[in-house]
Formats: sequence, C-alpha cells, structure tokens
Amino acid sequence: MPSVERIVFLSLWYTVREISDPNGFLSRTLGFVTYIRSFLYNPSTTANSERWDIVLLGGLLGSVFSTLQFIVSPKIGSLSDKYGRKRILLLTMIGNLLSAIVWIKSTTFATYLLSRVIGGLSEGNVQLAIAILSDVTTPANRSKALAHVGIAFAICFCVGPPVGAYFATKPLPPSFSENTRLGDLNVYAAPAILTLVLLSAETLFLMLALPETRGKAAPLKKEDETTKNGSATGAKSATAKKASVEKRINILKSLRRLHFLFLASFSGVEFTLTFLTFDLFDWNNKQNGMLIGSIGIVSALLQGGYVRRATSKVGEGLMARRGVHSCAVGLVLLAILPHFVTSKPVLALRLLQAAAVCMAFTSATVVNSLTAFASLQCDEPTFDPVTGKPTKEHPQLTKGKALGKFRSSGQLGRAIGPLLACASYWTVGPSYTYSAAALSMFILTAGMKKIAATKSM
Repeated sequence: MPSVERIVFLSLWYTVREISDPNGFLSRTLGFVTYIRSFLYNPSTTANSERWDIVLLGGLLGSVFSTLQFIVSPKIGSLSDKYGRKRILLLTMIGNLLSAIVWIKSTTFATYLLSRVIGGLSEGNVQLAIAILSDVTTPANRSKALAHVGIAFAICFCVGPPVGAYFATKPLPPSFSENTRLGDLNVYAAPAILTLVLLSAETLFLMLALPETRGKAAPLKKEDETTKNGSATGAKSATAKKASVEKRINILKSLRRLHFLFLASFSGVEFTLTFLTFDLFDWNNKQNGMLIGSIGIVSALLQGGYVRRATSKVGEGLMARRGVHSCAVGLVLLAILPHFVTSKPVLALRLLQAAAVCMAFTSATVVNSLTAFASLQCDEPTFDPVTGKPTKEHPQLTKGKALGKFRSSGQLGRAIGPLLACASYWTVGPSYTYSAAALSMFILTAGMKKIAATKSM
C-alpha cells in the first residue's frame, strides 16, 4: 500500500506539469481512467471524482508492477536453480539500481512509468531470499526461519513510508539542484537518491557477505530422505517415489490456487481501506498512515511472538486457515461499519480498530504460512550413497522454480484485486463490497479444510 500512495503523490505532481498537453501520455492515460470510471459511478453525484481518477491511476500502475512480477517470477526462480541464487540476486539488484536511477531522472509520467516497469521486471529479492533460506534450513525449522521475512516486511512497512515522506519534504542541496550536468530531476529526487544509496549498499553487502546456497545445504538423514523425497535406495519402490512426487506437485498446485484467491481479495481490501476512512471518517494522510503503521506493528509482534512458535505445533496449513478466517471476521466488521458512522461514530471507530487487528493477524499468518508450506513440498538436497554426488531433483520441485511459480500466482492476485475492489466500491458501496469479500473468505476457509489437515512434511 505505501508503494501505491507514492505513485498517487507522483501522479498528482505529473498531472500539474503535463495536464495542459492534451496529446501527452499522462493526459491520454487519465482520459482512459476517466472513461473506465464513468462505467462505475456518476461523476456528477460523486464528490472528488477527479481525485479518485488519480487514485485509480495509482492502482493501475500498481497492477502493472504486479503483472510484470507474475510474468517474471517463475523465470527468475528457474534461473536461480540453474546459475545459483547469488548470481541471479545480484542481477536483479542491478535492475533495481537502474529503476532508481530512471526514477531520479523521471520528469515526465512516461519515464516514471518506465522506472516502474524496470522495477517490476527486476524485483527478485523476496522470492530469492525465501529460496536462500529454504536452502540453508531443514524442514523442521524452516517455518521459523521464513517468519523472519514476514517480520522484516512488517517493520519496513512501518518505517519505510515515514522515512520516505520525510525526505520527500526536504529539498535537494544546492550542489545537486544547481548542477547543470545532472539536468532536470524528479520532484521527489531526495527519496529516490536515498533509495539508490540503500540499494547500492545492499548490493555491495550481498557481493561481499552472501555465500552461494544453491546445492550447499547439508544432506538430510537417510530416514528423512525416504519420507521426503522417496529417493533412499531399497526403502521405497519406484511407484511410491512417483506417488510422493505427484502428491507434492498437487499440493503445490492447491497452494498456488489458494495464494491467488486469497491475495485477489485481501489486496483489494488493503487498497480500498483508505477510501473507507477518507469517505466515512474524513481522515487525512497522517491518520491513514497511523492506521496502516499500527497494522504493521501488530503484525510484526504477532509474527515474532506467536506465529514463529505456534506454526511448528499446529502446522502451516492450519495457521494459514486461521489467518483467512480472521480476515473474514475483519471484513464483516468493515461491512457493518458504515451503518454506524452517523448514529454511533464511537462504535464505528471501534469496529474499524477491531478490523485492523484482524487484518494484522491475517498479514502475520497467511502468506508466510502458505510460503513455508510450499517450500516444504520442494525437493531437499540428497546425495548418491555410492558416488557421493547430488541426486537430480524433480524439475517441478526445485526450490527456485516452485517458489517462483508460487509467488507468481500471488502477484496475479495483487494485479487483479485492487481493480475489482475499486469497481465494486464505487458501484455498490463499501458495505456490499466488504460483505462480498467476507463471503469469499469464508468460502476460502471452508475450501482450506483439506490443506489444513495435510501434513507439510
């Protein structure tokens, strides 16, 4: 969500600069957005309709980023299986650096969009970090290790937007702004330069400190190899081995489907939550930021204090199902909230706060648990007892490719969800929108019964 807000602010700046050119790229894009919006609600009866055009434009750009991730994530994963995690991660970092450089120099909407496209095609940090952690952990402690990724996200979710907003209000030093060799810079060049500096430091750190982990994990014990991969000699027949592989492939397909369906609904809720607070509570950006930040803080605390400890006891599938159920409850609260804004404003605020807690629990559990579950279906490194060489992994169960396809399914949900939620919100209103989303989550919870009862290892 912070990324979408940044896009919205930049879109407002580009609008002021370029709207006078009716044939410009931004004017034509906004014309297309207005055309779409005209099918969703009547502009004459809706306040701030032009502002919603900018917000919808931000959602469309966010969808472009997610769509690119949907396309490239499996490719990045497969390349990391073939050439190594570190090498491919460094290549994606180069793409991120190039994206930041284009952002610094983007004085038109078209060049800013180009920076987003480059970033979308290059973003591989998350899936490769998960693959790396999966390489160096055993199945028994993997869920705990992967929880650190979610904790890091929650912390950055709280820290990143305020830091970016602070630097966005600071002008560049005269040495930058008066340097003619640099040319024109983006209005938010300060946070863009900070992003470039941090990315450069991260790239240097990865080059010096990160070892290659592909194929470097310690081999499993013989009994674990037998039950996990079905590859121990004399212990399992070829038929049993094939059945084990087929079962894990089917589980991965189910997890990808759940990941897509969940994020298609949840990302739409995330995107429209600020619509709700603006429309019904007349909140400003600071108040919305505090709400989103509080969700991130609660999510980080839950992941560190509860999820890491409880997942190994209850299982990844059941933990994910609890998170989806919590989301459904939160959506019910959001659906009934509009009916009390005028008559009982205090109750409406309490309903919003309770829904935020439910969403925080969902953020702390679902994606992390499903990711860990998917990772545990992949082949673990095994070695031939005679030659001592690594055995060949099943092509659909290598960690890079399998986790890349898993992430790809979620990004497709993130690309579609906000657009569907916006269309519903503006067409039928928040109560019906969140009621439909709650119903979909309850149906998804019922559909997860089999996954919740399936052992991840």
